Amino acid sequence: MSEAENIFGVGVGRHVKEEAVARLEEFVLKRISRAKLPSIAIAVVEGGRVAYSRAFGFRDIERMLQATPSTVYGIGSVTKSFTALAVMQLVERGLLSLDDPVDRYLPVKLRPFGEPVTIEHLLSHTSGIPALGYAEALITGTVEGGDVWMPLAKPEDVIVFMSRAQEWAVARPGERFFYLNEGYVLLGLLISKLSGVRYEDYVKERILKPLGMERSYFSREEAEADPELATPYLLEEGHPRPSRFPYGITSDGGLLSNVLDLSKYLSLYLGRGEVGGVRLVARSVIEEMERPRASVPWQVLGGECYGLGWVITPDFCGRKLVHHSGSVLVYTAFVGYVPSSGLGVAVLANASGYPLSRIGMYALALALGEDPRKLPFIGLEEVYEKVEGVYEAYNGTVRVKVEVEGDVLYLEFVSRGLRRRIPLFPESITEEAALFYTVLGGVRINAEFKLRDRVELIYERYKFIKRA
Repeated sequence: MSEAENIFGVGVGRHVKEEAVARLEEFVLKRISRAKLPSIAIAVVEGGRVAYSRAFGFRDIERMLQATPSTVYGIGSVTKSFTALAVMQLVERGLLSLDDPVDRYLPVKLRPFGEPVTIEHLLSHTSGIPALGYAEALITGTVEGGDVWMPLAKPEDVIVFMSRAQEWAVARPGERFFYLNEGYVLLGLLISKLSGVRYEDYVKERILKPLGMERSYFSREEAEADPELATPYLLEEGHPRPSRFPYGITSDGGLLSNVLDLSKYLSLYLGRGEVGGVRLVARSVIEEMERPRASVPWQVLGGECYGLGWVITPDFCGRKLVHHSGSVLVYTAFVGYVPSSGLGVAVLANASGYPLSRIGMYALALALGEDPRKLPFIGLEEVYEKVEGVYEAYNGTVRVKVEVEGDVLYLEFVSRGLRRRIPLFPESITEEAALFYTVLGGVRINAEFKLRDRVELIYERYKFIKRA
């Protein structure tokens, strides 16, 4: 279908739909321009079909090759939901139980405090073992040549790497959430052992092929043979540098795909295990994957928990949102869906620099007919845009600069002799004012921005006015 054939806003007029699409595209272009992302692709799913798709930027800057919705990117930890789905297929076939101890199947010691880590604990990141950092070391070492070199070239190496992992535990299994990439590597090995085929081949035959995801890959040979593979980039001081994908990553983050293929994958969940007359799992399996197990440490909208391979947000515009993000530095991803509304979104990029979850949630809010500005991170971004700039005190005697770096607002004194850089943290925001604070020398200091026609800043002893 053409990009003009979109159906944002169920049951509304064409004008409203066009306005929603225009808002989304303006939002996306502004964010990726500011973050200097080389490209981004997005697709919105509704009723089991692609309702909207679009790409911005270049999949290859050097050759000026435009990105399209068919462009292939690494999806990072979104791969975990594929691994979880594969495990649940094995459970459905009676080959294992979620309550089974992991060490029943794999030669790894995982009994922190003498209690067994089960399959469910690995799926829900509740083993009690904090992140061991294998993926971070592998990615930074292979992608940007970091200080740590951890050559774990194949999943079996991770078992050796985890030989003392249970000694690292800080909680009993099931008590606390710790995002553990290594756990999903073990799950991939488990799938290989119980299915009798390589993890990658199992996912290809049991998930990708039935869904028609013909341009989703695990191997370097397949991915690099695709004519629309996006060049992976590292942003260094705002400039994209061509890099490489860490192919040693597998069941915890090694899949490469495109937003059109991922739309088929989302349709499977929206169809409660069935899409296009093809049923991969029972409805009860999907519902089990969406059942919250443990609260996650990042609370964006409140109440976020982890299920099996998915994050569950209970109140997204009054509805349940199921989602996951992914990053391998040179590629980033976000997929999410609203079961009750039959809506889903996939967003992919070939660099890091802006949370794609925000773009995905912005798109879903518009598709639901809601105002995305009600999302807290969007409101904060709008405030950041208003307050960024150079400020002067009375008669220009003291000058400061307010700027955003990542998600943090900084106040920098630029007058000679006063030069220092101070992080500001948000406390409360209204249409008229935004209150931030910092801590210096153990003392809390407020920074109050008055959001009038001309922005004013009250900080410590000073009043500043933003220059036009």
